[in-house]
Amino acid sequence: MGRPLTPLALTVLRMLCDEPMHPYQMQQRIRDHHYDAAVKITHGALYHWVERLATAGLIEPVETSRDGRRPERTVYAVTDAGRDAAQLRMAELIARPSEEYPLFGTALAFVNLLPEQEVARLLRSRVVALEASLAAHESVQGAHGRRKLERYKLLDHELTIAQLRTELEFCRSLAGDLESGRLTFADEPDGDPPGPAGRSPETPLTEESS
Repeated sequence: MGRPLTPLALTVLRMLCDEPMHPYQMQQRIRDHHYDAAVKITHGALYHWVERLATAGLIEPVETSRDGRRPERTVYAVTDAGRDAAQLRMAELIARPSEEYPLFGTALAFVNLLPEQEVARLLRSRVVALEASLAAHESVQGAHGRRKLERYKLLDHELTIAQLRTELEFCRSLAGDLESGRLTFADEPDGDPPGPAGRSPETPLTEESS
């Protein structure tokens, strides 16, 4: 395939690396293993990627069966090329941070469109939502731990919890700075920013000042 494998394409390949299955089984596996907590998955998109991966030779049909009047179900298996592609993509995703554009980052880039105290109030609302989300994820993580699941199966949950904790601390601090006046949206006076030790960038260094 010319483009890098999408998260959903990688999900399909990952499941077929375990065993051959048809798309309906894949949907069941996604729910059972909670892959939909890490990857955005819709019914139509799953079938779309199964077809694309088959066209690209990364998976192949190995069996077609019919149960009564139900539509035919095609069982797919991963090919050697598909396994190699999945492993290569995994290595890239782990080794190289990718450029992501979270919506919260977009809001912060344009934050001065709103009054400071309004932003502080909204951040406090976000804090409440983050606290609830963090508590829910920690509860799920604890339940999985009591079931003695291997840790490697929960690493995406660990990452989510770490990210939620970091964002929660950031939002609390930012709201506090706005409420106390330590942070304002007032612009600096016009003019070039000062250089090192308050020296204007245009001021040449002389022997006396060096």
